[in-house]
Amino acid sequence: MYMTCFIEYEIDPSKLAQFNQYSKNWGEIIPRLGGELIGYFMPYEGDNKRAYGLIAFSSLADYESYRHRLRADEQAQANFQFALRERFILHEKRYFLSGVEGTLTLIGDK
Repeated sequence: MYMTCFIEYEIDPSKLAQFNQYSKNWGEIIPRLGGELIGYFMPYEGDNKRAYGLIAFSSLADYESYRHRLRADEQAQANFQFALRERFILHEKRYFLSGVEGTLTLIGDK
């Protein structure tokens, strides 16, 4: 059973390009460090200041190991610094969720 780290971002709508780059950077970093990246999602229509990132792990212990590797990784730390420097993330929340069996369909599962 997987658990998913659901990250909700409040972002500066005038800095969508920076958040897009930040997300793409995680697209390389997260899988390398052991997370199963489901994806990052940016505003398309409607609320233009909410974005989301979803990363799956097989357990909370695997997530904690991933976080340890994240803190030691130069590319990850550079991406965190990019966000701090550019100030496009105004607020961030993390939720840990488990999927309801029988309701999940991932693209690779079809």
